[in-house]
Amino acid sequence: MLVSLIKQNVINLSAYKVNDFECKAKLDANESPFGFDISPEALNLVKTNKYPDPEARELRAILSKMWDVPPENILHGNGSDELIYYCIMATGGPVLYPTPTFVMYSIIAKSLSEATLPIALNEDFELDTDAIIKTIHKKNPRIIFISSPNNPTGNAFAVENIHRIIMESKGLVVVDEAYQSFSDKPSFVSYIGNYDNLVVMKTLSKIGFAALRLGFVIGREDIIKEINKLRLPYNVNSLSQTIAVDLLSKKQSELSEDIQTIISERYRLMERLNEFNALRVYPSDSNFFLIKPLRMKGVELYSKLLESGVAVKSFGAAVPALNDCLRVTVGTPEENTFFLNCIEKILNTKRTT
Repeated sequence: MLVSLIKQNVINLSAYKVNDFECKAKLDANESPFGFDISPEALNLVKTNKYPDPEARELRAILSKMWDVPPENILHGNGSDELIYYCIMATGGPVLYPTPTFVMYSIIAKSLSEATLPIALNEDFELDTDAIIKTIHKKNPRIIFISSPNNPTGNAFAVENIHRIIMESKGLVVVDEAYQSFSDKPSFVSYIGNYDNLVVMKTLSKIGFAALRLGFVIGREDIIKEINKLRLPYNVNSLSQTIAVDLLSKKQSELSEDIQTIISERYRLMERLNEFNALRVYPSDSNFFLIKPLRMKGVELYSKLLESGVAVKSFGAAVPALNDCLRVTVGTPEENTFFLNCIEKILNTKRTT
């Protein structure tokens, strides 16, 4: 009887499922393989009986220097997911996004009973800009999400295509830069002053702070002020704020080194995998990349890797554009070498010269 009280759009949803495997190389969640120890001094600053700073002032001050924007242009949240909620709640729908892309754009829009306008990427996983602009003119979406580099395809979209979409849209355009640290494409933060309708999402999750769940929206002060009206009080806890401030103040050089190591390891992995006749390796600007086995089903390779101690992300037929593709997160050098050795044993094929 109680289920009858639940709204139909919620009943129609599927919960976001996270697999948790015990394995030697966990390469399925786009996490950084490098983390940081928390100093006792930072923990001693946290008083459990006091509410956190509701404005995250100290954290936003540090990030304003990192991203070269005033603190007033930054809004904080529990990962990007919370901020996607706020952005869609602020504008309403229709909500336009390319597909395949980060699934939470769709899930959150549908949970809020907003219409969605998914537009398929082309065969090279690039934006179908003409189709998007045609839909903009016809459907007038109130908000557009563009993840660049895109999860799960890994590639950064052509900058000029994103500019075209922003200029053609009358709605808010959110450029999600969760993986921008691993790309040589420029950040759209520098273009915020050029457009009335652009905001940029950032996260610390992919560079070693996933446990803290810290996401941010950067935009014009007037837009941030309006979205901030929807932010729940004390939304980011004291532990996350304090630890992030401590680490960002002390570990910038280590962060940069870790990011460069991940990029170097991505190149090493992809070059090695490209030597196999039985694999297709897709280009990537992220801390992960896609592969597609050519002589077996993707789900078969996924299962064999898992049996060998390697967890990757399998899409199967659930995402038709990625049928048989596997997403591989770049791990530590040791994890990556273990993964390569497992692949070679499974494929049991000679590499091309």
